[in-house]
Amino acid sequence: MGEMNLNNAEASNLTGVVKDYSVDSAATDGAGDQKETTWTNENWAQYLGYFKEIPELNSSINAKATWTIGKGIIADPETTLILDQIKGWGKDTFNTIIENMIRTYYIGGDAFTEIIRDEKGNLINLKPLDPSTIRIVANRQGLILRYEQISKVKTPDKRFEIDEIFHLARNRVADEIHGTSVIPAIESIILARNESIRDYKQVMHRFVKPRWIFHLDTDDTAKIATFKTKMDAANENGENLYIPKDAVVPELMATAPNATLDPKAWIDSQGDYFYEAVGTPQIILGGSGEFTEASAKIAYLAWQQNIEEEQLFIEEQVGQQLGMIIELEFPASLENELLSDKKKDGAENIQPNETTAGAGQ
Repeated sequence: MGEMNLNNAEASNLTGVVKDYSVDSAATDGAGDQKETTWTNENWAQYLGYFKEIPELNSSINAKATWTIGKGIIADPETTLILDQIKGWGKDTFNTIIENMIRTYYIGGDAFTEIIRDEKGNLINLKPLDPSTIRIVANRQGLILRYEQISKVKTPDKRFEIDEIFHLARNRVADEIHGTSVIPAIESIILARNESIRDYKQVMHRFVKPRWIFHLDTDDTAKIATFKTKMDAANENGENLYIPKDAVVPELMATAPNATLDPKAWIDSQGDYFYEAVGTPQIILGGSGEFTEASAKIAYLAWQQNIEEEQLFIEEQVGQQLGMIIELEFPASLENELLSDKKKDGAENIQPNETTAGAGQ
């Protein structure tokens, strides 16, 4: 028997056992020393799955696309006439094609459409392409040389010159030859929140239809199977089951009565964190995350700055790649209302940089 001497107590060493949170280092997908560098979005299928499966991600990305298009394209009559002829896959408009591309590059980082011209070089159509099939080819200097479409069938791959593809690469970083998807940065939030929702769904289901342990006074497999069938059917239909006394001892499997873990607050906090990370105020989606009129207005105004920057990106890319001057109008601005509040309440309440990006800096 041990001596029970406290002087012999030892402290543990958890160094290397309990690891601190850390972030892996990363390198850019820029051009290398080889003559040509290629890049294909191999994660598109997974990202698309997140978009189609996760409702908050779906609504946030759709809101970005819808608000960026706003009230639609504004252009001179000649440009408008050309854009009105663009039908995409047959039922598209130029507005829906751009909205599609915005949605696509938020999911995967890049959006591609084939530029189709007539014999005279006039733009006649833009056909959206699957990002997972497009290979970007850049030279040693990091400049895009061409695009290659990987065939989904037995036909050869198709090659496109740089001016045959309308390419929107959103949120490029450094020398990368592609855009950046919004999903990797929020993937852990998505998984944590939806895992909690799934677990709590099961908890609520088991509260209505609890699980039981039955101690049967037999080891006959046929009798056990018969009882199991009857009990499962009665439980599924919400019916009573009457059995001989002492033949079965039921035991309810239940959560401890003093358990205090409530996942609802965790789910809500992860939801708030998600919308903050993707940059979409919940009030835009019809939520009530902003509790006061003032905070809601500021959130809306911040959203407006982001959308107007997005619109500027689209306008510049259309001008540079398609050679057309367009304008995108923001759907509804609160700037005039805030300026009206400024006149009523005084200048000390609203500063110039609260209503105009870059002002007062």
